Amino acid sequence: MSESIYGTEEHQIFRDSFRKFVAREITPHVAEWEEQRGVPRSVWLKMGEQGFLCPWLPEEYGGLGLGFEYSVIINEELLRGNAFGVEVPLHSDVATPYIYSFASPEMKEKWLPKCTTGEVITAIGLTEPNAGSDLAAIRTRAVKDGDSYVINGQKTFITNGYFADLIVLAVKTDPSAGHRGISLILVDKDAPGFHRGRKLEKMGYHMQDTAELFFEDCRVPAGNLLGEEGAGFKYMMQKLQQERLEVCIKCQGLAEEALKEALNYAKTREAFGKTIGNFQFSAFRLADMATEVELGRTYLNSLIKAHIAGENIVQRVSMGKYWLGEMVNRIAYQAVQLHGGYGYMEEYRVCKIYRDVRCLSIFAGTSEIMKLIISRSLGLNP
Repeated sequence: MSESIYGTEEHQIFRDSFRKFVAREITPHVAEWEEQRGVPRSVWLKMGEQGFLCPWLPEEYGGLGLGFEYSVIINEELLRGNAFGVEVPLHSDVATPYIYSFASPEMKEKWLPKCTTGEVITAIGLTEPNAGSDLAAIRTRAVKDGDSYVINGQKTFITNGYFADLIVLAVKTDPSAGHRGISLILVDKDAPGFHRGRKLEKMGYHMQDTAELFFEDCRVPAGNLLGEEGAGFKYMMQKLQQERLEVCIKCQGLAEEALKEALNYAKTREAFGKTIGNFQFSAFRLADMATEVELGRTYLNSLIKAHIAGENIVQRVSMGKYWLGEMVNRIAYQAVQLHGGYGYMEEYRVCKIYRDVRCLSIFAGTSEIMKLIISRSLGLNP
């Protein structure tokens, strides 16, 4: 861990406090919550009481006014505590920033304090059944009707979707204008015409309440518009840097955990009279894994530093999202392989890590989309 990023006593105190919280309030319940496909609201409220939700928000909205590095610490400690599916980072560092940056003063005062207490859980509704990476192709429509917007459409794969109280929703307000016709609107869970579909059954990430959302003549106040009408795509491009960085943190953290599991197993499991880590093939495989993980940590820390400094790192974070997303899948695969048959057993932590990491090269833009962004930044037009 880079001292230049996490080197202060305040950082360590915060990390120790949150690590104890995770060990006490979350880790013992992971298996139960994975079966339930959701995390109880009581956990969110407890996190809010301790100041672990949206710690970057100014004090006027109930936050602690802390830097992004504290959000990084929260993300990392959740991963170390087997709490990958507790999507506080999505709430705190992806969805809520849209409200803080683009909502009206009235909307900020109404919602942001509750985002810090856990009374309100947020989600962001972008993906649709026929529009994922191609955001310009979304079909959910919002039509102005007096002092309201009437929304019709559907979203899918929505993280926090089942329990969310407030959705940052991407809609088309001008279907003829392509990406320039996209707007962002806040939808309250109690808005007439809004309802949720099923919790989606996923390969991994089981504790996370991923859901379908439906809008049938859903009516919301016109004041729920975020920023300007038609500026939604621009706003999303501004925020995607942090969203993809948040996924990079998950990739690196789970790669480190997978390597840890592989090393521990290789040093204790015996075959043919010695531990398997002392066979040259296994030792070299672990050396390769450790090298990739170390390179990933170095690059990730450089991204975090640049982001905190306010630099534009769209190209670099796209590189990180692509490489780290693929790297964590390689590391998890090798970690399971080193475990042999035990790696396929649910009772072994490496099995859970393996199925959980598969989504990370898909979230927030697939590896292929990241390559497209990188190519275009190089002056190419594939």
